[in-house]
Order: sequence, then C-alpha cells, then structure tokens
Amino acid sequence: MEHMQSALWVVVVLVAMALVFDFMNGFHDAANSIATVVSTGVLKPVQAVAFAAFFNIIAIFIFHLSVAATVGKGIAQPGVVDVHVVFGALAGAITWNVITWYYGIPSSSSHALIGGIVGAVIAKAGAGALIAAGILKTVLFIFVSPLLGFVLGSLMMVLVAWVFRRMRPSKVDKWFRRLQLVSAGAYSLGHGGNDAQKTIGIIWMLLLATGYSAAGESSPPSWVVLSCYLAIGLGTMFGGWRIVRTMGQKITKLKPVGGFCAETGGALTLFLATAIGVPVSTTHTITGAIVGVGSTQRASAVRWGVAGNIVWAWILTIPASAFVAAVAYWISMQLF
Repeated sequence: MEHMQSALWVVVVLVAMALVFDFMNGFHDAANSIATVVSTGVLKPVQAVAFAAFFNIIAIFIFHLSVAATVGKGIAQPGVVDVHVVFGALAGAITWNVITWYYGIPSSSSHALIGGIVGAVIAKAGAGALIAAGILKTVLFIFVSPLLGFVLGSLMMVLVAWVFRRMRPSKVDKWFRRLQLVSAGAYSLGHGGNDAQKTIGIIWMLLLATGYSAAGESSPPSWVVLSCYLAIGLGTMFGGWRIVRTMGQKITKLKPVGGFCAETGGALTLFLATAIGVPVSTTHTITGAIVGVGSTQRASAVRWGVAGNIVWAWILTIPASAFVAAVAYWISMQLF
C-alpha cells in the first residue's frame, strides 16, 4: 500500500497525459468526421465541430468496451507494463501527433499510440513481451480499414447514382445536403466509439500495472470511461483546421452526395472494427472512403500525389512513434 501511495503523483501525471493525448486525438481527428460537411458547405465550421463533438460523447452509451480491452490487455504482457512504459507510450504518441498536426498530415492517432506502447515495451523487455495476436490484428487493419472504406464508399456511390439516376441533379444535391448530417453523425459516433476507447485502454493498463485497478476486473472504472469520452469530445470542439483542408479539398473535390457516401462507408467500417475490438485509424478509414468516392467519377478526380503522401505517413507512424517512445522510456527511467 505504501508503494502504491508513493507512486500516486506519477499515476495522476500519466492519467493527465493520457487525457491530453485523448483531447489531441479529437483535435487531430475532428477533420475526419467534419471535413466533408464543411467542404460541401452543409454546415459552418463552428456548427460542424459542435455537432461532431456531441456524437463523439454519446458513443459512450452505444459501444461495448472491446477496443479498450484490446489496448489495455491485448498488446503487451501484463507483468511488463509499468509507469515508465506508459510514459514512453504516451510521449511517443503525443510527439508524433504534434508533428503530423503541424504539417497538416492526417496520420493515425491510434497507431501512434499502439506504436508508442510497442516501442516502450521493446525498450524495457524486448519484442517477446508483446502479444503477437493483438499487434497482428492492429497491423492487419492498417490495410483492411482504408480498403474497406474504399470499397464501401465506392459501392455507396455507385448504388446512389443508380437509385437517383432519374432525379434532377439539383434535387439530388438538396436531398443529400440533409442526408449528410445523418452520415456525419454516424461517422462521429464511430470516431468517438473507437478512439476514446484507446485512451480508456491505456489508462486501464496503467491502473492495472500500479495496483489501482484489480487484475480480475472485466471493465475499467466508470470515471475513466466518462473522462475519456469528454476529453475526445472537447478536442473535437476545438478542431484541427490544417487537416480539415487536406481531407476536405486536397484529396478530391466533394459534393454532398459524395460526402454522404464517404462518411457512410467509413462509419460502417468503424462500427464493424469497434464491434470486434480492433483499434483502427479513423483517418485511414475516411481517407480510403473519400478516395473510393472520388475514383468512381474518374481516376483523375483523386489527387493521387496527396493521397500518396498520406500513405507514407501511415507507414511511418508506428515505427516513428515507437522510436520516440523508446527514447522517452529511457528518459523516464532517469527521472522517476
């Protein structure tokens, strides 16, 4: 008990760091759910972020905590995690988020966090301390989620084009301006449901490691769940406008019908991933869906150079955040 109390200030600092990461996740990824409604003029930016934040937070009532369980218990062997590993993981993820936000690159906060955990764990105990199944599932979905977003986004576009083929374009535009609110809400719901749970998972991992949460508990404390959903909602409220421009205009020009199809395809992908407990990237998913929608018009409608730069950021995210996390782990060993 004495050991636990002596580490309390460290635990409090790390929980605060995790909530900062969660806030940044919302800030960084706000673009994913609102770029299309802003770029098509359906909502003003201020209205869009408030709308997205609301759906981020109400996801607390809809999704089971499967993703939190994967992050909290499915990436690293329980005995290996300590305060230094958690500090390293968060430092790696936050650093990569700041770099990619600054340069307007829509990279993955989720994979930055997973990369951070991987780097810190390897720095402490080597690759053998990682749980292969959890890592494999996450890495596999780096490719599956944008591909699924691409397929569902393009299928939605083809389906909508066929169903509304006899309707005047102006009437289609009017309908889909309203329907886009439904699709943007669904995407924000999926964003909150998947992304808030990653931070819930890392705080739970910390509480288990320090003895503040019992190893046999099947779910994290309620205060952790509530604070993480509120933090991501607040982050979304402040929005990351540099990335909104990239997502909304630089990849492909979107009309309301295209925005609806991209968001619906992306939302379906996120709902599926959250249901099976996979921490996926909302950024990868919506980018895949936007590219899918753009490519149904013609291949030249997609600015492949911009999309290519984004893919490079995806490939680098896990190793880059893992490297920073390993350095941060070593620094934390010297500090406390």
